[in-house]
Amino acid sequence: MLKAERYRHFVDYFSKNQPEAVTELHYNSPYQLLVAVILSAQCTDKRINQVTPALFERFPDAASLAASNPEEIFTYIRSVSYPNNKAKHLAGMGKMLTEVFNGEVPSDLNDLQKLPGVGRKTANVIASVVFDAPAIAVDTHVFRVANRIGLTNRATTPLAVEKQLMEHLPKETLGIAHHWLILHGRYICVARSPKCEICPLTWFCKYYEQQNTETALLKAEAAKIRKAKDAKKKKTLNIISKELARRSVNKDI
Repeated sequence: MLKAERYRHFVDYFSKNQPEAVTELHYNSPYQLLVAVILSAQCTDKRINQVTPALFERFPDAASLAASNPEEIFTYIRSVSYPNNKAKHLAGMGKMLTEVFNGEVPSDLNDLQKLPGVGRKTANVIASVVFDAPAIAVDTHVFRVANRIGLTNRATTPLAVEKQLMEHLPKETLGIAHHWLILHGRYICVARSPKCEICPLTWFCKYYEQQNTETALLKAEAAKIRKAKDAKKKKTLNIISKELARRSVNKDI
């Protein structure tokens, strides 16, 4: 299948079945989304949504965040991953937003990446979601799913994936395609044991095709046999070990 066809099938399916895909992070302003995305690095959206209500109540804007310190911010985000670093990032981000950008989240990608805790991925999320810019953020889900489906080829870095997706996806779909890939990776094309049996994309997915070739099936069957033999061997060794232990006890008596 040609790459152009694969992209067309991908866009056609999700346009029909997930036309309103959005981020699962809860927010009411660009500032809140920026904070939530910074916190979400290597952490689940579910956890972030549990933390942010109290955080936003205490720090409703950049100015209130700037007036605080990492120690106080930490008390609100202690349950997320890497809370110490993220508390420092939020404190620095609040100060820069207040002092450099008049408390407003900038729309320019370069300006966004000047903020503490904001890398290319976070900047792309803000640019596409808040400002409807033609950008696509590549996190672990996007990276994995794009490579598995075959939307990308030999893309070994997030930037390489981003460039290939930007090149081949229709410009108007870039923002929502980010959410399509994330949600598909979060609930179906998971990192371990992807749920291919319920995936609607298997008919044009490279990963599925590779896993279901004759060679792959033979390898899977061989691995299954080895696993069964190992389990039987382990069971036999356990029986022998218990018998030796029993005899040792009887001898001591």
